[in-house]
Amino acid sequence: MKSRLQRVGLGLAALAVLAGIFAYSLWNRRTLYTTTWFDLFDTVSVVKGYARSQAEWDEQMDALHAELLHYHQLFDIYHHYDGMVNLCDVNAQAAAAPVAVDEDLFDFFNWYTQQVQTDGAVNIAAGAVLSLWHDARESDTPAPPADALIQDALTHCNAADLQLDPNAHTVFFADPDLQLDVGAVAKGYSVELAASAAEARGLDSALLNIGGNLRAIGEKANGEGAWTVGVENPWNDDPAYIQTLALPNGCNLIVSGDYQRYFEYEGVRYSHLIDLTTGYPAQYVSSVAVLTTDQGGGIGDAFSTALFCLPEADGRRLLETQPGLEALWMYPDGTTTQTNGWPGQPTE
Repeated sequence: MKSRLQRVGLGLAALAVLAGIFAYSLWNRRTLYTTTWFDLFDTVSVVKGYARSQAEWDEQMDALHAELLHYHQLFDIYHHYDGMVNLCDVNAQAAAAPVAVDEDLFDFFNWYTQQVQTDGAVNIAAGAVLSLWHDARESDTPAPPADALIQDALTHCNAADLQLDPNAHTVFFADPDLQLDVGAVAKGYSVELAASAAEARGLDSALLNIGGNLRAIGEKANGEGAWTVGVENPWNDDPAYIQTLALPNGCNLIVSGDYQRYFEYEGVRYSHLIDLTTGYPAQYVSSVAVLTTDQGGGIGDAFSTALFCLPEADGRRLLETQPGLEALWMYPDGTTTQTNGWPGQPTE
């Protein structure tokens, strides 16, 4: 009888353990949420991720949006914002006298000058020529700028004329016609900082898609594995994505292509990605995708632009200076090439 009671007791105990495990799993199971914003970096931003409640998710998204909006305003070269000295203010004032900037903007300049090495394919001091193409693209009747204007603008893109004083935190333009444009790096840099801050606040399962800059935070919840992302088809036909890949925690997938910001003139497509050796839009590829290692969003953004604006052979040599990056080149004839470690798989 005692043995029977022991067996019954053990059975009840096992059921209690199983019930506890089930209750714990149910309590910790999280729901997938999605948030969309239209006021960041002149693009559409979508964040999806897991939380235990709508309130928890909304709190995280409010903080993430505030971070991203701060960087959007900081790097805006077209508008001034009260309460900060941003790039618009620097462009307007730095040729006359050194401009004092806050630590976050000076940190960006330090990061760029110390870590972004692209042999001139990306140059934040090239605003003089980039602004010509921006104005042409935004015109009611888009047409390429006059070649004489382009050639003159290229003489005002010397990065050495951007003078930084680390003690006073000031920025000065030695060339009065120099202008800054950080569009090739600012979004990736901003997304990386904002994602890291979100992780510090406890966000541990999300996928950020900020205008095509993808950054993984953790994995999907509930044991569903890594985030799966796609490389967009640049040729305007089916399928929508030509490859898919798993995006590990902390890594970024960043794509630069000629199929979003462009205009056509006399049958020729002119994209926003400028070859700074010629002053004209680069025409080597349709698109380039770059996969970064952990926390490499700013570098990945710079290299996706640089690889788009270089012949592939030059781009491969440049990649050798930056271990950990993998790349996929997509050409106008529908062919692709890739680095040896590129993990993408063709969509079915």
